[in-house]
Amino acid sequence: MGFLRRFLYFCIGGSAYTLLEWLWRGRSHISMFCLGGGCFLLLGKLRHLRLSLPAKMILGAAGITAGELATGLLVNRDHRVWDYSRHRLNFKGQICVGFSALWGLLSLPGMWLHGALEKHFSVPG
Repeated sequence: MGFLRRFLYFCIGGSAYTLLEWLWRGRSHISMFCLGGGCFLLLGKLRHLRLSLPAKMILGAAGITAGELATGLLVNRDHRVWDYSRHRLNFKGQICVGFSALWGLLSLPGMWLHGALEKHFSVPG
């Protein structure tokens, strides 16, 4: 996959993640665009692995949660973008089990969208 296509997928993933934030919380932050773009590229890689769909969803949840933790530890030092400290089973208010499960569920439509884009942009030949 070329740089321009990866950049397009990054922007689509970042936009989708930001839109989810706006719908869920009524606000977002530029860091969420960057995190979403990276997560969407990760989902694209996961969909090509020779694993069961549940395994891919678990890896998607783990990858997105790890990205959320790294982003939170960097960004939430100066900006309070999100805070999961009121949620059960959280780690430093940056990640929690409930949202990790949600990321696992959202990995499925994310991988589907990535696959649909790959088919749409495929070059015959």
